[in-house]
Amino acid sequence: MHFRLFALFFSVLVLVAFIGNAGAASRIKDIADFEGVRENQLIGYGLAVGLAGTGDSLGSSPFTRQSLEAMLERLGVNVRGANLGNANVAAVMVTANLPPFATQGTRIDVSVSALGDASSLQGGTLLVTPLMGATGEVYAVAQGQVAIGGFSAEGEAATVVRGVPTSGRIANGALVESEVEFPLAGLSTLKIALRNPDLTTSRRVALAINNLLGQPTAEPIDPATVKLHLPQNYNGNIVDLLTDIEQLIVEPDMPAKVVIDEASGIIVMGSNVRVSTVAVAQGNLTVSITENPIVSQPEPFSDGVTVELPRTGIEVDDESGNQLGLISESVTLQELVDGLNALGIGPRDLISILQAIKTAGALQAEIEVM
Repeated sequence: MHFRLFALFFSVLVLVAFIGNAGAASRIKDIADFEGVRENQLIGYGLAVGLAGTGDSLGSSPFTRQSLEAMLERLGVNVRGANLGNANVAAVMVTANLPPFATQGTRIDVSVSALGDASSLQGGTLLVTPLMGATGEVYAVAQGQVAIGGFSAEGEAATVVRGVPTSGRIANGALVESEVEFPLAGLSTLKIALRNPDLTTSRRVALAINNLLGQPTAEPIDPATVKLHLPQNYNGNIVDLLTDIEQLIVEPDMPAKVVIDEASGIIVMGSNVRVSTVAVAQGNLTVSITENPIVSQPEPFSDGVTVELPRTGIEVDDESGNQLGLISESVTLQELVDGLNALGIGPRDLISILQAIKTAGALQAEIEVM
């Protein structure tokens, strides 16, 4: 009986430990990228037509006029020197991401953004636009109806704008014309790139792969790269090997870091942040001056005049109620946040306090200011 209770208790402890560790663990496919399996960025310049008077002003957007004239000439229409005063055309930049191993005939989404002074692309249709890669080669051709997520409306005395009406998307708006060749299946070695470089994580990934295969197939080269060799039992096909590897569970290590965005006042602290024993006091001198003038009326039937008398109120707040707070040694992230919140400290003041604690040598973490 006692043995069964002990076995049950031990099983519960193992389950709790497993759940606790699994919470921070991730699959290799979620923390790393495989060499060659990547997207390619595409860009193109085109014209959107069919706008209801919300397109570019051809007088102030010469590139739109030149593009329109060149397009019409290719279609056999000569408009050189003609007065093109409509605002139904807009010059646009078209961008897209070419998925890895996309074959000819595959359709991809594209984003369309106004280049000139068009006020809205609502109702516009993108004409045939070649999309080029970094090498200048055309990989896809885009065309279709532009869908925007905003709108604009104006009258004689008011204007309303919601969202961004000068940009939109075309779902499946581009057709892949050229493939990016990469012989993945024929490789004998391949590199695995960690998205968050770390020496410990790199070594853990290599150990997980070697434990799966039972032989030293993977080796960490640097904090961001693990080199993988194709073993004999995979019949020369590295795709089968990557299919097994990407499902392996690895617990990434995270350095102690505090990230501060000065512009928005956002603070993000990692779970490994620790603080040595330090005392923190925070206080500001605030002087508030308010003007509350009053009106003095003369007596009835007198020759007096109504005058305005100034009344000034001054308040001084030196936050004398704030006390010196003590932060104990090696407190956790939760304890640090709770202690600073107990002092009534806002995000802006917290940034200065964290920087001061780091200067004092009591913050065992790296501060990164964005």
